[in-house]
Amino acid sequence: MRISTGTIRLVIPAASLALLLAAVFYMQPRAMSYTGLNLLFNLAVPIALATVAQMLVMAVNDLDLSMGAFVSFCACVTATFLQASPAVGVLIFLGAIAAYAVIGVVIHVRELPSIVVTLGMSFVWSGLAVLMLPSPGGEAPGWARWLMTSRPPFVPMAIVASVIIALVTHFAIMRSSVGVLIRGVGGNVRSVERAGWSVIRIRAGTYALAGFFAVLSGIALVGLTTSADANIALRYTLLSIAGVILGGGEFIGGKVSPIGAVIGALTLTLAGSFLSFMRISSDWQIGAQGAILIVVLALRLLLNRLEKREKSR
Repeated sequence: MRISTGTIRLVIPAASLALLLAAVFYMQPRAMSYTGLNLLFNLAVPIALATVAQMLVMAVNDLDLSMGAFVSFCACVTATFLQASPAVGVLIFLGAIAAYAVIGVVIHVRELPSIVVTLGMSFVWSGLAVLMLPSPGGEAPGWARWLMTSRPPFVPMAIVASVIIALVTHFAIMRSSVGVLIRGVGGNVRSVERAGWSVIRIRAGTYALAGFFAVLSGIALVGLTTSADANIALRYTLLSIAGVILGGGEFIGGKVSPIGAVIGALTLTLAGSFLSFMRISSDWQIGAQGAILIVVLALRLLLNRLEKREKSR
């Protein structure tokens, strides 16, 4: 029986999430409730949005090492300017998204390594965040707080929002012509150029879209925490990369899976939340998330090899 690559990309992260959730319910039956699920997936939305942003950058064969710093910057803007003067806050976000688009163009035109450029930009975003909030503080806008803490019936808001994010990004990246162009730039940029499309515009648009999702991540995070600081989301850089890879994405070739990326983000959130719920040191949380990633990657590699063997027969 042949297993398609697309099926592997979706089934493995879904299975890993299901197994981890089953283990959580077995060890802590009280988690099998509305309140329990809400606690376990409390921070899933901002992590999922940051993972989608990273996935877009990886779709064009780049890697964003400034994601955590940028989300922290957006969180600081949300807790200060967006709360006190919404118009100014929106203008700052629009400028930040435009800056992201420029970064994508510069990387392409100058043929610079994305990890070097984005690593440098991480210091810029962190510096701007510190200037706005030298110490933890600020206040979440009332509408953001209401949105992130609302309680829809049957299923917690974090899960509902994650499903919406997964479906919207799936149709945008996998089912639309724009998504085809984005993945085409990552998979075969010369074919896109021969077809008459502007690679610079596509990359600028992709980076701008990634910046937009990162802005949403910062807003969602402040809506949950009610305040911000310059280092509030620094770990999102590695979490977003791990979520994309865990969800079936690859570093090259424009191979991504939006639904898988969101599932990967949920899995990493569940791992961290469960260990916190069990009052285990945060050091072990990072180790557990890394172990999950290693196991899933090993399983995916094994299945890919089995698929190649089936095709060669």
